[in-house]
Amino acid sequence: MAAEPTDLDETRDRDGARDLDDLRDQARRWLDDDPDPATRDELQAVLDGLPASAPELADRFAGPLTFGTAGLRGPLRAGPNGMNLAVVTQAAAGLVAWLAAQDATGPLVIGYDARHGSREFAERTAQVATGAGRAALLLPRPLPTPVLAYAVRQLDAAAGVMVTASHNPPQDNGYKVYLGAQLGGELGAGAQIVPPADAGIEAAIRAVGPLADVPLGPAGQVVGDDVVVSYVDRAAAVVDPAGARRLKVAYTPLHGVGAAVLTAAFARAGFGIPGVVPEQAVPDPDFPTVSFPNPEEPGAIDRLVGLARRTDADLAIANDPDADRCAVAVRDGGATAASGAAGAAGVAGPAGANGSGGWRMLRGDEVGVLLADHLMRRGVQGLYATTIVSSSLLRAMCAARGLPYDETLTGFKWIVRAGGGSAPLVYGYEEALGYCVAPEHVRDKDGITAALTVAELAAGLKAQGRTLTDRLDELAAEFGVHHTDQLSVRVDDLRIIADTMARVRAATPTTLLGQPVTEARDLLPEADVVILRNEAARVVIRPSGTEPKLKAYLEVVEPVADGDVPAARSRAAAALAALRTEIAALVQGRAPY
Repeated sequence: MAAEPTDLDETRDRDGARDLDDLRDQARRWLDDDPDPATRDELQAVLDGLPASAPELADRFAGPLTFGTAGLRGPLRAGPNGMNLAVVTQAAAGLVAWLAAQDATGPLVIGYDARHGSREFAERTAQVATGAGRAALLLPRPLPTPVLAYAVRQLDAAAGVMVTASHNPPQDNGYKVYLGAQLGGELGAGAQIVPPADAGIEAAIRAVGPLADVPLGPAGQVVGDDVVVSYVDRAAAVVDPAGARRLKVAYTPLHGVGAAVLTAAFARAGFGIPGVVPEQAVPDPDFPTVSFPNPEEPGAIDRLVGLARRTDADLAIANDPDADRCAVAVRDGGATAASGAAGAAGVAGPAGANGSGGWRMLRGDEVGVLLADHLMRRGVQGLYATTIVSSSLLRAMCAARGLPYDETLTGFKWIVRAGGGSAPLVYGYEEALGYCVAPEHVRDKDGITAALTVAELAAGLKAQGRTLTDRLDELAAEFGVHHTDQLSVRVDDLRIIADTMARVRAATPTTLLGQPVTEARDLLPEADVVILRNEAARVVIRPSGTEPKLKAYLEVVEPVADGDVPAARSRAAAALAALRTEIAALVQGRAPY
């Protein structure tokens, strides 16, 4: 016998009906203001599917994409909680209004990648700028993010916009903002925005009225290839013109926009043209051969490794789709077996799923310290910087060699401002495959110049009969094995990340690897980061800034006794495996603390 409905049931039904009516009203107002027929039709189809489509509609209207220091990033879909022409129009109008309020002079320069919607979003941004009376310069075709960052300074722009979602899945797009010298200052010219600019731009975006009232002008001036040629020339000049050039390189742009610029830069610098993975050579917004277009993801560089094996390459290099990151794979020598994982590296780490067929991908920390060491050996004087989640090896190298060092929050917007001007920045890196080897050229991570510099180092070592892993062994012998790893948890519901961070703060571990925690730092409110450290280990836990992931960065340091690097690696690998188990339990809410 069915239960009689209660007053509470009736109240819930009324509240649910009101919520659904509110959603309908929001969606209809959005439809009335949306300038894109395609997304209007898409949203109307969701409305037509009510009440079954109520959860989807609620998600699309859960709130607007928030403009932060990383700009905007989200799924391509109708509604305020997605990337679409309406959101981009509003963002561009807010940005242009903010620039005007700051009395910024100069054009707005706009770049874009080859993702779905990128060119359309770039052109709409240009139309909004010219409609407000500001000149807009559009890069000539889909190009790497570093070219846009370079163009901001080269073209003396007030600001720059790059339409890209970098290495996010194909259904996403994004919108990044760079400041020119007038607003960015000496350290932030051509760099991504930092507070309080992000809050100012966000407020200006929210102040934009009906989109029909936003004046639209022509789609700007398309600049010639001169800016690209200039970028390539400056990139090629990063390497020593007298250095070795005999090197065979396999390369993939992962269906992104890096291939033409990288191969041109290699040729201009005097290297042979890298062999390119044919299935991934041409930009394709669907990224059909990979699950995620991120070199760090399992399987992403399998085709690159296959090409390297077939062509007997000395080095394998991958850019992410907008070519601001650089991944490096090397032949995996006999030292690998000694560690049971990554092998011959000063900053060791498991080869992971991308280790394949006698090759493995170097971790970002490994490439980071290789590049730093190379620049130091070349006599490059100045500030070296990395982030709080990167290996501590760079700090040790700088201390031993008498060079200034700084450590920042994650993100190149902070790295390029490291030191606050106390010394000129000459190099910065973050473990997520981002490297800035020439801040005077591009004040952001740059996968093209990083690739050139890695190739220069590898060619010089090859001329001596040595390899990158040999150089990493030298660093391990001198500074100890800095064994790093990362634990990532991808979620569908961002509340899981917030709940996990709250749980970590409420029950902070008192030991790591059986030793007392000597430092426990909570960086709130400056950053959502928890740092744990003792003599044996360091752990940094934080949400990803660009993906729905919780990340834990792990490091152990093992001294090398009597020059026995393999034995030190083995001890470090065992310690790191134990640390990974401890932290995995912690973030899953079952740690014995």
